[in-house]
Amino acid sequence: MTNTHCFIGNYIFGEPRMIFVNLLLLAWVMCSCSSGDLKRETWQVYKGDAASSSYSSLTQITKDNVSRLEVSWIFEPTDAPEGARAVKYECNPIVVGPVMYLTSARHVVYALDAATGEVIWSFDPFDGKGGAIKRGVSYWEGHGEKRILFTARNHLFALNATNGEQIMGFGEQGKVNLNIENFSGEEAWVVPTSPGIIYNDLIILGSEVSESYGAAPGYIRAYNVLTGKLEWTFHTIPQPGEVGYDTWPADAWKTVGGANNWGGMSLDEKRGIVYIPLGSPTYDYYGSDRKGMNLFGNSLLALEAATGKLVWYFQTTHHDLWDYDLPAPPNLVTVTKDGRAVDAVAQTTKTGFLFILDRETGEPIFPVEERPVPASHIPGEEAWPTQPFPTKPLPYSKQYISESDLLDFTPDAKKEVLDAFKSFRYEGIYTPPDTSGTLLTPGSRGGSEWGGAAWDQETGLLYLNANESPEIAKVSRGVAWRSPRDQSMFNVGRSFYNTYCASCHGKNKQSEDPSIPSLTTVGSKLSKSDILDRIKYGKGKMPAFGQVAAGNEDEIISYLLEINKDKIAEKPTEESDTGMVYLNLTAYGYFRDNEGRPAIKPPWGTLNAINLNTGEYSWRVPLGNIPELQQPGDPPTGIENYGGPVVTAGGLVFIAATGDQKIRAFDKETGNEVWSADLPGNGYASPAVYEANGRQYVAIAVTGNREKPGGWMVVFSLP
Repeated sequence: MTNTHCFIGNYIFGEPRMIFVNLLLLAWVMCSCSSGDLKRETWQVYKGDAASSSYSSLTQITKDNVSRLEVSWIFEPTDAPEGARAVKYECNPIVVGPVMYLTSARHVVYALDAATGEVIWSFDPFDGKGGAIKRGVSYWEGHGEKRILFTARNHLFALNATNGEQIMGFGEQGKVNLNIENFSGEEAWVVPTSPGIIYNDLIILGSEVSESYGAAPGYIRAYNVLTGKLEWTFHTIPQPGEVGYDTWPADAWKTVGGANNWGGMSLDEKRGIVYIPLGSPTYDYYGSDRKGMNLFGNSLLALEAATGKLVWYFQTTHHDLWDYDLPAPPNLVTVTKDGRAVDAVAQTTKTGFLFILDRETGEPIFPVEERPVPASHIPGEEAWPTQPFPTKPLPYSKQYISESDLLDFTPDAKKEVLDAFKSFRYEGIYTPPDTSGTLLTPGSRGGSEWGGAAWDQETGLLYLNANESPEIAKVSRGVAWRSPRDQSMFNVGRSFYNTYCASCHGKNKQSEDPSIPSLTTVGSKLSKSDILDRIKYGKGKMPAFGQVAAGNEDEIISYLLEINKDKIAEKPTEESDTGMVYLNLTAYGYFRDNEGRPAIKPPWGTLNAINLNTGEYSWRVPLGNIPELQQPGDPPTGIENYGGPVVTAGGLVFIAATGDQKIRAFDKETGNEVWSADLPGNGYASPAVYEANGRQYVAIAVTGNREKPGGWMVVFSLP
């Protein structure tokens, strides 16, 4: 059985301190260099280039002098209002000529002098009221124009790259609404988090959608960069007559959502093919309403960039029940197979598998086997009986753990974790979620995450960071939370909150995670209808809870706003009973001991170098360290990590990603750590490496904190 299919066929600025900056910008605007030259010299596209190589040919910084790196400049966005919470800052800036373009953690776009950090212009689409994950912007030039295209919430914007002015002839008054009208005529929420990719006069976009019932479908869409007109759409949940329609129940496209591209995409400019990794269909952990393989969920798509026509696809997980989205753009690589060079694409995954596929046909470079996996015990669920297993490379994250893998800090801690381990249903990777609790190994945080990998054609090595982060999935029927209806509305609402909300927002409506908003004063920020819309449709990482909240809206409002505390809740009607809806009550729940320590032995984060010609590992080292958990004489513990690496011709791999507020450099040949520097916060982003005024720079976005919620862009160079 194969799951690969081929379809090849047919301003002026008044401040004196800005004068030099603007003369520099003017020189760039008037210069005659081509965009191709700019791409070779700098970091003009998210992850370095359209091929998502995360590679720099610059050689000024080497293994011999990297120890002399120092902070060159720091930019601190000032757009976070007083008292704002910190938002995870994941931007990978782009550099075009002498100008760096970036977004802040609150969706404000900035143009900076790439050599000094001096602000050239800024654009705030929300007048200081934004705030959500955004990984960057896209640059386009042609027809005598230069534009920055970016998304903020559910809109696509176009700006003049020279002065930051909104181009009002683009879309409707300078922006395009990206929300999708569903089958019932309602507008479904769509918010892209990663920048689109440019092909000729098109910007091709994916999206983030809700991860629960009622989510929008993750259609891929291409818009004209000049007008904002929608040029083509690819249905990731096929409609009648389209390839893959028969892998779903009839008319599933009317009700099922997800199968979206939230991590970005890659482009073969010569072939005109865009490679798009997709996430899981919704709901993530239960699929009785979507029986079948569910194409194109969890698939790598190859589409004609000009038309959206399907070239080939490869599904990496059938009928996903584990939230095993494809999390990052694939790397376009060239490998040697049977003595000849083969253009290929390498796709990282949350499962720890690396799929290496022929770029033109989608056929695996190394054999992929369909192997039997465990069946589901949940009523109505039909887990797919097999899953694809690449024979090479071996997984870069654990896919099976035994008792010997459990932590043993103390005998009591080991017994506690062992008892929990034995209570779970666990048969290795692809054990379906269960009402008794299932151990997911790997968990939904990877394996790999959205930072992806870095490719070095010089060495034939792919460099990637990985997590060892098992999770617990315990599913329950949507009606299981209801308490007896002789309780007050307030108590019933609290029961709902504790079941579905407390794991993220905290037991007292206040999360310890600064990136998750407090709900203690939600009534002063949102109206009742806005609160219910947020619950019904979700937003950002918050899934939609429309089906499980139906019929209990007043009770939820009572608890959140602390009103009608003594009023008795009414008995739910038959129509409001959610029946066979199942939800994962422990979604994103770590497997840890009572002291919050990981339940398995380290390393908990690694950096890996894989030879794509042979499928073998060149080296593997821990990434990051938690000193208080490091045992005497043991290597570093590694840390759960986000963001990705960059590899350079200077012999280095740069990466931040870890939660210990550091950026590091490794010898790309050996994996030895050769440099590190402290950051003001966690660098949950991928670095950018570029040249300006004859100097090489390394830039990293750093997440803020309660005192400095806006974060920082920190840039290093040699003295």
